[in-house]
Amino acid sequence: QVQLVESGGGVVQAGDSLRLSCAASGRTFSSYTMGWFRQAPGKEREFVVAISRSGSPAAYADSVKGRFTISRDNAKNTVYLQMNSLKPEDTAVYYCAASTIGWLLAGQKYDYWGQGTQVTVSS
Repeated sequence: QVQLVESGGGVVQAGDSLRLSCAASGRTFSSYTMGWFRQAPGKEREFVVAISRSGSPAAYADSVKGRFTISRDNAKNTVYLQMNSLKPEDTAVYYCAASTIGWLLAGQKYDYWGQGTQVTVSS
């Protein structure tokens, strides 16, 4: 069992940056693919980015390429999401998730989810 706790959300203006963190419990963090998803009000949850257990490669949604960067520190059981040049359309609850499949696969199943952290970007 893995518990995931996100932090770092907040209210920012368009063009600002935020860094989200996701701390994981357990001793098997380094074996998981980690992903970030988001859900805006009235919309379905969508994939944002994922990183394999080794830290490379990573996969990004087209909407965040060039602006968001995912990284992980397996020694700290933590995955990060650096978000730059934020836009109002980035406003959503951001969820961290872990997949027991340690490499990237299209449509892969994520087994563990955090509670989410709110990111609000004002124009």
